[in-house]
Amino acid sequence: MISRRIIRIKAFQILYAYYSTQDNSLNKAEKELFLSIQQTYDLYHHLLTLVIEIADYAEKRIEIRRHKLLPTQEELNPNIRFIKNKLIEKLRYNTKLNSYIHKSKLNWENTPDLVEELYKELIQTDFYNEYMANENQSFIDDKKFVEKIFTKLILLSEDVDSVLEEESIYWNDDVEFVISMITKTLKKINEHSSDELSLMPMFKDEEDRQFAKDLFRKSILNHDEIRGMIDVHSRNWDIERIAFADIIMMQLGLTEFIYFPSIPTKVTLNEYIEISKFYSTDKSRNFINGILDKALKELKEKGKIQKAGRGLIGES
Repeated sequence: MISRRIIRIKAFQILYAYYSTQDNSLNKAEKELFLSIQQTYDLYHHLLTLVIEIADYAEKRIEIRRHKLLPTQEELNPNIRFIKNKLIEKLRYNTKLNSYIHKSKLNWENTPDLVEELYKELIQTDFYNEYMANENQSFIDDKKFVEKIFTKLILLSEDVDSVLEEESIYWNDDVEFVISMITKTLKKINEHSSDELSLMPMFKDEEDRQFAKDLFRKSILNHDEIRGMIDVHSRNWDIERIAFADIIMMQLGLTEFIYFPSIPTKVTLNEYIEISKFYSTDKSRNFINGILDKALKELKEKGKIQKAGRGLIGES
């Protein structure tokens, strides 16, 4: 499912775009946020089928060689461990995956070169050759092999990144997270799993869906109050030289401090510091940490931090 960190990143990206355009429609921006989250969920299903495509390509190559005019003994009796991988077969016949792919019209038909290139790279890897040489493979072996295809081949492929970037502007930064979703999905599949086995839901629960909506809306609706706090606590800095991305992250962080009573302030602080490592400058981490920490102290002194729930004693 889409984690809260990804929700925060999506909110950050759409909020950045919201303030960078003349069309400041809150409803439109909110729809864009949920479209972005939906696209990440689409990519989860899309990449799950990529390993099936690679196996299908391998099978076609076997058939072509088998029907040569003068096939070798090896070509007549090929090693079919990969194309008969039991985990891939579970994915191939999973009704939930097939239904989603059919409805969303996701496919790899327009990228045959990518599938071919991934196959060529795959057969050069040590983990592929070790797997193919194992005559007594189990379902667990099949699963570990497929996990390696995702984590050691697809995740690291610049070709995959290029293709996905062309297909959707929402997929640029999603591959690593989506593959982590995929590996979690693979772990729950076993040799007795039904073809009806459900995949990961888009959100863990309705609370996470509401979190996405509230974080985005409350950040915008309380813009003046929150930006005012940022201005006060960054007065020793040249506000014109502060990265705009940093301001957006601090705006989201302060929104969580004030308006999300069930989220510990430490969690919020750590999350936006981590996000800043990927989406802002080298100095952003210390800057965001310093400003949010000072703002948090002031908010606590004024009694504006009202946290409630398990593990939150002493937060207010």
